[in-house]
Amino acid sequence: MSKRYAIVGTSGRSVSYIDAILDRHAAHAELVGFCDINQSRMDWHNARVKERHDAGPIPTYAASDFEKMLDEQRVDTAIVITTDSVHHEYIVRAMDAGRDVICEKPMTIDAPKAREIFEAIERTGRELRVTFNYRYAPICTQVREMIKGRAIGQPLAVQFQWMLNTAHGADYFRRWHATKANSGGLLVHKATHHFDLVNWWIDSYPELVYCLGDLKFYGKANAEARGERYDYERYTGSGHEETDPFALDLASEDGLKGLYLDAEQHDGYIRDRNVFGDHVDIEDTIALTARYRSGVVLSYCLLAYCPWEGMKVAVTGTKGRIEVSDLHGGHIIAGQSDEELAAEQGEGANQEVKVYPMFKPAYTVDLVAPEGGHGGGDNLLMDDILSPERGPDPLGRAASHVDGAASILMGIAANESIRTGQPILTDSLLKLPAKDAVGAV
Repeated sequence: MSKRYAIVGTSGRSVSYIDAILDRHAAHAELVGFCDINQSRMDWHNARVKERHDAGPIPTYAASDFEKMLDEQRVDTAIVITTDSVHHEYIVRAMDAGRDVICEKPMTIDAPKAREIFEAIERTGRELRVTFNYRYAPICTQVREMIKGRAIGQPLAVQFQWMLNTAHGADYFRRWHATKANSGGLLVHKATHHFDLVNWWIDSYPELVYCLGDLKFYGKANAEARGERYDYERYTGSGHEETDPFALDLASEDGLKGLYLDAEQHDGYIRDRNVFGDHVDIEDTIALTARYRSGVVLSYCLLAYCPWEGMKVAVTGTKGRIEVSDLHGGHIIAGQSDEELAAEQGEGANQEVKVYPMFKPAYTVDLVAPEGGHGGGDNLLMDDILSPERGPDPLGRAASHVDGAASILMGIAANESIRTGQPILTDSLLKLPAKDAVGAV
């Protein structure tokens, strides 16, 4: 019997779920509803569903009719892909209506909203899966296998650097993510990926967090301080589409035009705001130190304006050290063709994992080549969450609501540390159960 899914929040990210349900998992999954505040976006997806899948139309519902959709379409599981700040609303509403939920990361953006989700799960007994696609990326699963197999003994310290380039990183400052009230900032929206990886790799949850963060590159004040003039609110139609290296022209691509430019008239959302506008209030430069319950110490750095993108990670333990390098893409260069940029930003092109055992020769790990988005994790994640029967997974990749909370808790505590200038005990914000008390999803 097919499981019936509905999607609330039909941004570009929803395409992965739509295609997975209608293609790879059509034998046991049905897409029975779209729900959004903007009818144009749902109409665009339906046109794509007809063209690409020869299916549909999928019934559409306004956000105010969310429960009506759940009932009329006999939805089994709601997939939440809305703006981060309202994830909790749809999770709670779906659970109170007797449905399970799949939620895009981050689970939510602050501790009170996380507590609402925990209370709904306890009240209703429903299940929440939080989707961390990087857990499924081959390079990340191989690191998990090595740490779990004690290749470096007991982990003691983690150094984690993530660089966002001027193609990808800048996009967070054009979109709704640029406002902390919507996204919790990059410490919650983006870094939840990274904190979850560390939590998962070392099998522990954060205990104490101290963070320095600032807006040093993007935003109006920084542009003016450097003597640069960016006095247009948005890029499309500004006349600067060809000359500004940070410009995004929504009219240049069918998806951007259909999902955002043509939809503006209905909700007023501008997808291509100037990255040097005065709307930006999130950090682009972050340095964090944390201690885990297990005693592991984390040093974390995130920069959102680098000339190349990727991560450099080192995990050092009692018997050695693992060093991970995953670099995938530079920034846009004037005169560079689309093909050259795509090749430069190809997944897996510059991946390396080296192990330095204590008192033994170092060796390079043979890596599995990634296939698909997010380092090869997207397709494997979709297979895991949509397959009717999941077999045993010794790596424990399926993330529970507690895992979802643990990943955002680092960012929430970091935001509080930036605000107060003090180290923050995570239990003062949200108390998580003991790690060994958390059951598998």
